[in-house]
Amino acid sequence: MLVWGLYDLANQSFTLLIITLLFSLYVREVVVEGGGERGAFVWSLMHGGNLLLVVLLSPFLGALADARGWRKQFLIGSGVLCACLTCALALVGPGAVLMAALLYMPANICFQLGENFLGSFLPLIASPRQVGRVSAIAWTMGYVGALALLVLTAGGMAIFDLREVAQWRPFFVFAGLWFLLGLIPAAIWLRDDPPDADAPSALTRLRKTLQEAGRYRQLARFLIAFCIYSFGVQVIVGFASIIASDFGFRQVHLVLFVAQLTVVAGIASALTSRYQDRIGAKATIAVFLVLWVASAGALILIRVVWQGHGPQWPLWMTGNLMGLALGGIGTASRAMVARFTPRHRSAEFFALWGVSYKLAGAVGVLAFGGVARAFGQLASLVLLLGFFVLGFVLLTRVNERAGLRSARRAQRDHA
Repeated sequence: MLVWGLYDLANQSFTLLIITLLFSLYVREVVVEGGGERGAFVWSLMHGGNLLLVVLLSPFLGALADARGWRKQFLIGSGVLCACLTCALALVGPGAVLMAALLYMPANICFQLGENFLGSFLPLIASPRQVGRVSAIAWTMGYVGALALLVLTAGGMAIFDLREVAQWRPFFVFAGLWFLLGLIPAAIWLRDDPPDADAPSALTRLRKTLQEAGRYRQLARFLIAFCIYSFGVQVIVGFASIIASDFGFRQVHLVLFVAQLTVVAGIASALTSRYQDRIGAKATIAVFLVLWVASAGALILIRVVWQGHGPQWPLWMTGNLMGLALGGIGTASRAMVARFTPRHRSAEFFALWGVSYKLAGAVGVLAFGGVARAFGQLASLVLLLGFFVLGFVLLTRVNERAGLRSARRAQRDHA
């Protein structure tokens, strides 16, 4: 479990420093000439567009990993390639939009595919009664890594006077090296199930999954709800620093804002590990969706009342709500998929989970960026609120106990 969790800690350098905090703002303000809404729209295309390819690749690669026993090879291979491309982002200068896209997009594809394979190990290392706790512990380790990265980044900005966005390229190298070094324990000690010599081909497995869709009805319902509310989660992950900068946060204050969000998210993830196995993953997700609705509503209220020129303390408070919601909903969602997944089809089903999340990233990020450009920030925040409200409504249709029974029955039949 520890080795598995360390990978969660390692890949935070890409999630946090590249997607959420530094590279997104670097693209908008440095790479794209003119910046502003145009720069934000280019970033939405760069970040969201390539996720469509992840959506297409994930089911086939997941089925292939199950059939051939290649989970670990895919996990480590995608991580190494992502880390190397991340280091290469330091070569991107002002105006180099094409180079930024050619380096960032494959790096993001590798990162997103790697998340699928990382999640597929959860049913292998934890029993159905412990998946919530194990998932939350690993998620908390990820936030510990994120906090360490933020401290080091803020320290680097202060010590080496790298506070201007155009000076941030050394941090991209640092993010890649952090990821590369952090995945070494998983490469050495993480264990996978041996391949099944009688396993059908990847295409046969996919066809069987489609034929048996009715057997996993609760998983299908949950993945639809997960996809909808993940529209909003992906927007926050991809646009957090841009949204904060639009409300007046700059340089070190921007890092501190994201640091606060990360600390609170880590606390929420740790607390989730203590109670979600008791009350169930569905109830846990519902609680955090309520917090997401409150967070999005608060952003709208701040925008309407202060028009971006008022005090910053309401946004700091909203950041705490967002941190609570972000820290808990990810681990609870992953635990729900693990409860509904037979052990022998873990990579395939977690690939479907990845498809939902990546599709959410493509649609949600592109929709948010397009609406912000066409109608302004307020309209995009209303759209964000709608994602969470609709996701909550769809979640109410999921029967957690029925989904767990289906997974156990499928596993018995396979045995």
